[in-house]
Formats: sequence, structure tokens, C-alpha cells
Amino acid sequence: MNRFIVLLRGINVSGKNKIPMADLRQLLHDLEFKNVQTYIQSGNIILDSEEIKSTVCQKIKEGIQNKFGFEIPVIARTIPEWKKVIQNYPFSLENEKIVAFTFLEHNTEIKKIEVKGILEDEYLIDTNMVYLYCPSGFARTKLSNNLFERKLNVTATTRNLRTTLKLLELATK
Repeated sequence: MNRFIVLLRGINVSGKNKIPMADLRQLLHDLEFKNVQTYIQSGNIILDSEEIKSTVCQKIKEGIQNKFGFEIPVIARTIPEWKKVIQNYPFSLENEKIVAFTFLEHNTEIKKIEVKGILEDEYLIDTNMVYLYCPSGFARTKLSNNLFERKLNVTATTRNLRTTLKLLELATK
């Protein structure tokens, strides 16, 4: 049995793509995933499955499409992969309010993109991750999911440090 942390992109944002967490958990149980947990309302899931990562993502994506009627990108990581993401963070972790992790749906060969006006914000692209350090604040940064999706041609979803650490804590209890 494998444990996965699964991230849904773009649910319960500005009243769009609304999925009540109780309904999402029921769907995941119906799809025969085990030990299903959700964390906050923004599409963070922990679950166990015998399936491989790509199958887990596809089943969830199809299940949401069938039950709720919209298509949602789904990204998953194993617990060792999640731990590696945190360990590899290249910037300071001292101020949690300016630290974030952008998870990419698949690997990219691109290591640098041109982004104008990012002020003192920094990023590092690493295979299937983008590490963010945003002293200007996340409300002001140009380093967004949409930017990375457009420049890297890959689906992306971002979680702040607090959520990233909490998901690991819940997944390893």
C-alpha cells in the first residue's frame, strides 16, 4: 500500500469549482482509496492506494468529472517525494509567510524563464517543482501558477510552507 499526498488545482476558489470536502471524501472512498483525509478546503488530500501515482491521479480526475461535472488537474507525490521537496528547498525558511512550493504535474527540462518585474522575489525550477521565495508577498508576486503553466507548459499548483509541512505531518502520523 502506498501513501500519497494529492493536490487538486483550482477548487473552491472564488466560488468556482465548489466541492464540499465531505462529498470529496465520499467520492474517494467510492473509488476504493483507503485512509482518506482532506486538509482545509483547497484540495489537499492524503490517501492510501495499491495503484501507481498516475493511476491515482487519473481515477480522481475522472471521478470528479463524473460526480461534479468539471475537470480538475490532479497532482500527487509519495511521502518520500514530499520529504525530498521540503529538504531541497534552496532559500531561507525563516519567514514562513514568503515561502512556497509549486508542484508541477510532470517533469520539465526548463531551468530558467524570463519574468519581468519580480522585484526581490526568487524562484528555482527543479525537475517537477518550483521553489518560491517571495519577500514582496504572494499577493504582489508575478510568480504565479498561471505564469509557470504558461512558461513551462505544465499544470502547476502552489502550497505555502505551513500547508506543505502540515500535509507531511498528517501523512506520517
